[in-house]
Amino acid sequence: MLTKNELQRYERQIRIFGGDGQEKLKNAKVFIAGAGGLGSSISIYLTVAGIGRIRIVDHDTVELSNLNRQILHWNKDIGKRKAASAEEKLKKINPDVRVEAISEKIDKNNVFEVIGESELIIDAMDNFHTRYLLNRTAIVKNIPFFHGAINGLYGQATTIIPRKTACLRCIFPVAPLPETFPILGVTPGIIGLIQATEVIKYIIGMGELLENRLFLWDGLNAKMDEIALERNPKCEDCG
Repeated sequence: MLTKNELQRYERQIRIFGGDGQEKLKNAKVFIAGAGGLGSSISIYLTVAGIGRIRIVDHDTVELSNLNRQILHWNKDIGKRKAASAEEKLKKINPDVRVEAISEKIDKNNVFEVIGESELIIDAMDNFHTRYLLNRTAIVKNIPFFHGAINGLYGQATTIIPRKTACLRCIFPVAPLPETFPILGVTPGIIGLIQATEVIKYIIGMGELLENRLFLWDGLNAKMDEIALERNPKCEDCG
């Protein structure tokens, strides 16, 4: 049941999807992989939306060069673990949300443990090695995987439903070479909010998701596009 404070806090969005929808958000358990640029915008907006339980994992520490885009972290947090910095801010933003922050590097030995009972996985990473691992884990656990990636003024997003849509390995059979890529801070804001919107829609069960569609954002020219996707029957992850 929603409390009096929750009914008041979420009054404007309850007009969209009703009290039942808000209760679905309250009962949801989500996992965010990464507390950087994407993870900042995703976690902030899922927190203010009233997601009941958010588990966010990141092993890095805050650096000055992060602060043009990682809005969860401030000057005072330089040198601090990103997970701890994220937890501090999110709990202050909405004390009704249970935030669990874990300062660990996600790998094949701990991925199932850190995801725990989460009902969906949100990709806020910056490397395909970990993305592929999360993609395979989502398939094994049969839970949705919300992918987002950015570079400069460009970004992409898609929603992956195991056994229904193309998985990440279907879309990108070969990982791009690792690089330190440029980022304008607004780009992870835009892509992260698209991912957060997809998560909310999925939990509530409303609207049309980015299933078998890769959303593309070109911030330089203010253009959006999408690519139709298909499952690869020979995919090494989901085929």
